Amino acid sequence: MRWRTTSTTAASSGPPPAGAVVAVDGGRIQTRVPHPGKGPGVHEHGWKEDKVACLYTLDGAEPGTDPPRVFTDRNRVDELARAIHAQRGTNPDWPALPAEAGSAPLPEAAPEADARPRVRPPARGERSCVVSMQDRDRFGKVVAAEAYARNFYGSGRRAFLGDGPRYNWAIRDKWFADFEPVADFVHVLSHLYAAATALSADAEERWWLYVGWMTSCWQSKGGEVVTAIRTRAEDRGWSPPGAEVSEGDWRVVVERTLTYVSNNAGHMEYPRYRRLGLPVTRAAVESLIKEINYRVKGTEKFWNESGAESVLQVRAAVLSEDERLAKHLDARPGSVVRRTSTQAA
Repeated sequence: MRWRTTSTTAASSGPPPAGAVVAVDGGRIQTRVPHPGKGPGVHEHGWKEDKVACLYTLDGAEPGTDPPRVFTDRNRVDELARAIHAQRGTNPDWPALPAEAGSAPLPEAAPEADARPRVRPPARGERSCVVSMQDRDRFGKVVAAEAYARNFYGSGRRAFLGDGPRYNWAIRDKWFADFEPVADFVHVLSHLYAAATALSADAEERWWLYVGWMTSCWQSKGGEVVTAIRTRAEDRGWSPPGAEVSEGDWRVVVERTLTYVSNNAGHMEYPRYRRLGLPVTRAAVESLIKEINYRVKGTEKFWNESGAESVLQVRAAVLSEDERLAKHLDARPGSVVRRTSTQAA
């Protein structure tokens, strides 16, 4: 079955939404290469990336200037950081948290909290999904077509959420250049937590290192964080490793964090994003990837690439919160409700 990867709407229609968000990420799917001469079974299997975009509307306003309390909960931060690094395959050998670890107040040195009452974060509206195993250029074009069909380019508040991989920001630069570029803050804090753990053996000290750096990044002071991390690393005798070392080596962890924060400094203006009522995490697309994985990922699932592409398009239609799947089912050849012939009047 063939499925269009673009929206069912050929041109932009309807009023522009109050806010528009495009969030991109990548999942993984197991593929195989068919070999007719080798008989049935799985041959030349391996992991390949499926690219995913979540496009949704939003409303709402920004909270205060302090980071959300979830980012100062030790157990939650430790869980988030470990999960992200494990997903990348770069999880260092971190010591376990003390049994009494819990949430902590912001450091006294941080600027005073905004006195305005907190309001709910931006609320997500209707979602549409684009997913494909195509290359970056083709994928970006399809995502842009979907955004155009939903009149996202006419919105007064536009955001593009990405992460470290260069192709994410290449899609933004080519197709969404006037969207605010937002680095996923959860990935930022995971790098800071890893660096703090690498630079201090004392559980209490490394926690406060993390909280201070995280708060500074939240307040768009990434340059100060880079300087602070570099200074502390140099005090310990740090220099970029010249020979190949393990992923858990503290110098590798520090260097990776410095590179990440430096490269994404222009995508970390969180106070401004929050004033505009824009999201600062890719929770929506991360959740979407899990929903896609329920269908395509499993220990016994190995896909031919053409078959994977087809099922991904159907899955994206199922998960899109519009009528595209119903319209397709009604209009497809063989549909019980599709008119196949006309009668003379």
